[in-house]
Parts: sequence; structure tokens; C-alpha cells
Amino acid sequence: MGEVTAKDLIKEFKFKLLNNEEAVAFRPVTTSDISRPGMEMAGYFTYYPAKRIQLLGKTEMSFYDELDEEAKIDRMEGLCTYDTPAIILSRGMEAPENLIEAADRVGVPVLSSPMTTTRLSSQLTTFLESRLAPMTAVHGVLIDIYGIGVLITGSSGVGKSETALDLVRRGHRLVADDSVEIREEHDNVLVGRAPELIKHLLEIRGLGIINVMTLFGAGSVRNFKRIGLTIDLEIWDQKKQYDRLGLDEETIKIFDTDLPKITLPVRPGRNLAVIIEVAAMNFRLKRMGINAAEQFSERLNHVIEESDREEY
Repeated sequence: MGEVTAKDLIKEFKFKLLNNEEAVAFRPVTTSDISRPGMEMAGYFTYYPAKRIQLLGKTEMSFYDELDEEAKIDRMEGLCTYDTPAIILSRGMEAPENLIEAADRVGVPVLSSPMTTTRLSSQLTTFLESRLAPMTAVHGVLIDIYGIGVLITGSSGVGKSETALDLVRRGHRLVADDSVEIREEHDNVLVGRAPELIKHLLEIRGLGIINVMTLFGAGSVRNFKRIGLTIDLEIWDQKKQYDRLGLDEETIKIFDTDLPKITLPVRPGRNLAVIIEVAAMNFRLKRMGINAAEQFSERLNHVIEESDREEY
């Protein structure tokens, strides 16, 4: 899981810091849930979710303006705790002096955004869900092929990067090579991206490191992609029986998500780039309800049934 602080939010959303920077403690944000403290403004703090980002909109601040001075101080001190990662005011509103003083005492960053409250809440939630999602790293290559995120895995030296290079030359887009960071951003949604250090880079044995975006243009790369299919490359084993019809569907489990998996044997003479390209297209057809292997099986069963009837 990644770590996010108010400093990251300032950088991402261009927020304005309203209180004393020297007094601020940039505490980690531990949840993507956003709190709009309406009940707290009315004085009810029994179930106050202090560890969430507190978002103050026009409704909350209009109610605050109607309170007497003692109540205003009480509410602001109640909002600012040592657990609170940030308090954000929408619509470019200025922070009341009571809020600034209470926040400075416990080090809570007070931020301001020109966005409307609903839009800001939506964008914050999306950003935090992405950054705080469970993450794992997988040794492999991630390519966007006809809109399908294809994760290519296999042992070192099997030809993953060379195949990726061939696919990029055929017009597909590289997401990550060698190491793919995978985050489960929603239920059954796995999104892969490259570590910042090796972004847009491809390693070809004997050639070295190449920058795909520099060589092939901005249209040859993507920063992230949802993973829909995994293809595992393995050296051809003559003793192993490989699936020739495509009726057997394998899966691989990453977090709580089962991804379809295809095992491709590698040997000289096989054009892996074309095979993987066709695998991605066939996967799209299956999602549209067209399964060539099942259609062939049905035809074969029909021929067998007809043959049996003729015998009798």
C-alpha cells in the first residue's frame, strides 16, 4: 500500500496551504473515505472520523457563521486532532481564524481549493483509492494490445522484452517492462504501471536499455493500464501436453481477482508477437460472447450425433 500525505495532495491538486507551514505535521492519509463534518459542526463528536480528510463546503461554513463565538472555537478545536491528516475548504473559501489557531496547535494542514465541494470530493476519493490500493510487483511485461492490458510473464531470458519490442513495432503500447506494479483499485480491477525509475524503458539483451517513447513516439507508451489477460511464456517441453483447442481455461489469482491465463510454449520459428496479438483479439471476442473453441466443439458433437443416427 502506498503512502499519501497532505504534501502529495498539495502537489497533485495545487492546493493552497492556509496555515503556518512550520507548525504543520504531514501525517499519512490511511483511508480514501472523505468526511464532511456536518454533525460535528452541530456539536456531535461522538463518532467523529478523525483519521479521514475533513472537507468543509459552503453548507458547513454557512452553518459555522451562525454560531456564537464560544461554539465556533469549540467546533474548530473538535475538528483538529492529532489524527486528522488535513482539513480542506472548497470554493476557494478562506479559513476562519479559529480554525487556523486550532490547526496550528496540533499540526493539521488547512488547505484551500477553488473546486466545488462535490467535484473535489469525487476527485480526492478517486486519487486516494488509486494511491492507497493494495500493491504488488510482478516480474513481466505489460502491453496494451487493442485495448486489452496483456501481462506477459515467464522465466528470465525467455523473450518477454523482445516480444514486447515486436508488439510496439506493430503499433501496440508499452506500459511496463521487467517490473510491473499492480494495484487492486476496485473489486476485480487490477491496474498495472511501471516503477518511476524504469518508466518507458525496455531492456533488450545484447542491445541494452532503449527509450520506447523516444524511439517510437508518445503513442507507443501508456502510463497505466487495467490488466485483462495474462500470457505465460515457457520453453517448449516435448513431454508436456499443451492445449490445442482452447477449451481449457486457466486462471491466475492476484489479490482477490482471477485473471484468465494462457500458457504459450516458446521455440524457434514461432512468431510470439503475432500469437499474442491474436490471443488478445480472441479474448475480446470471448468477452463479446463469441468462443471459437466452443463453436468447434458444438459442430464436432453435431457431426458425431449425425453419424450415429446414420449408423442406426
